[in-house]
Amino acid sequence: MATTASTLAPALVDPCSTADCAPLVEERIDPAGAERLALALKAIADPARLRVISYIAGSPQHSACVGDLVDLLELSQGTVSHHLKILVDAGFLTRTKRATYSDYELVPSALDDLSRVLLT
Repeated sequence: MATTASTLAPALVDPCSTADCAPLVEERIDPAGAERLALALKAIADPARLRVISYIAGSPQHSACVGDLVDLLELSQGTVSHHLKILVDAGFLTRTKRATYSDYELVPSALDDLSRVLLT
């Protein structure tokens, strides 16, 4: 069974998905939009999580499992799983369970949505 980001944390990836938020350079952000944006930024404001996103985005399959990331990050399986859960909950990754392991994939629009808020 696949778990998607939208079922775990709707509206966290795109802080401007509703009328209560606009790109920061165009007008002031309201409290609800600021809260969603802060949650998304907190999720990626960690060097290990940024490396996870970079690794998955640059991999040929655009996916990775915990074992791939344990070696890359030189962190324990539990710590890597914790970072992956945060990224899934924030809507940056999706998780697909396969037998005894899970594949993690980047949500294609996740970084585009975040950059649109910050740079538009």
